[in-house]
Amino acid sequence: MPNFGDALSRLVVAHLSGREVRHAGPGQADLYAIGSILQIARRKYSEAKTYAQKPVIWGSGLLHAVASTEFLSNVNIALLRGPITASLLGVKTQRFGDPGLLVADVLAPAPSKTHRIGLVPHHSQMEDPEIQTLANSSEEFLLIDPRQDPATVCGQISACDHIYAASLHGLITADAYGVASTWVSPGDQGHLKYYDYAASIGRVLISPLAWDQIPDHLRNNNQPAELAYGAGIARAQADLRNSFPARLRAEQNTGTA
Repeated sequence: MPNFGDALSRLVVAHLSGREVRHAGPGQADLYAIGSILQIARRKYSEAKTYAQKPVIWGSGLLHAVASTEFLSNVNIALLRGPITASLLGVKTQRFGDPGLLVADVLAPAPSKTHRIGLVPHHSQMEDPEIQTLANSSEEFLLIDPRQDPATVCGQISACDHIYAASLHGLITADAYGVASTWVSPGDQGHLKYYDYAASIGRVLISPLAWDQIPDHLRNNNQPAELAYGAGIARAQADLRNSFPARLRAEQNTGTA
């Protein structure tokens, strides 16, 4: 099922490569970018054989620990999403980043703020009655559906003063636009990917709020003028730009990605 992270991946990779981006199966892809998709790479490339072209891992992460890491010799790692993924794989590196942090290079922010609070559920939570009731309780709230066109989602996130998000890329997009954000429970989704991303930029994440805690959190929360981990975001953005594989750029290759 296509999701917001998939859509951002296509946009960001097309922007940096200057090329058309076309979805391909795990055995034909040149690049693994946004998402907790390294389990897929492990399954596909664990066999010891000579591969015509090793795929590049750029900003991908793990969803959970893996039993073996033999696949690493059959892929080229340009960048991993975060230090938890690196630790679980036994990869020694000091550079990390989720490519979603570059979305502001592709899509300009909204021209003005329209709402005080944006609510970004995980796509599986969009019909949750509790979230719908919360969103309808005040005109200050904008319920943002991450299944929409990415330009719409990014515009709505950047038009808010504060984002409460269960969607990982809701949080990442807010960071990309310098919008303060708070992590909210993603339901049955695992938490590793959130901690992995947060550690990549030096962001402190303790545990997510429950959706019914948002009104109290709003009353007791002073909005910071700037993100405390802004330097970590800038470092990750630089690492992402500098690590994008040169062989996949348009001037190096006239095919499709």
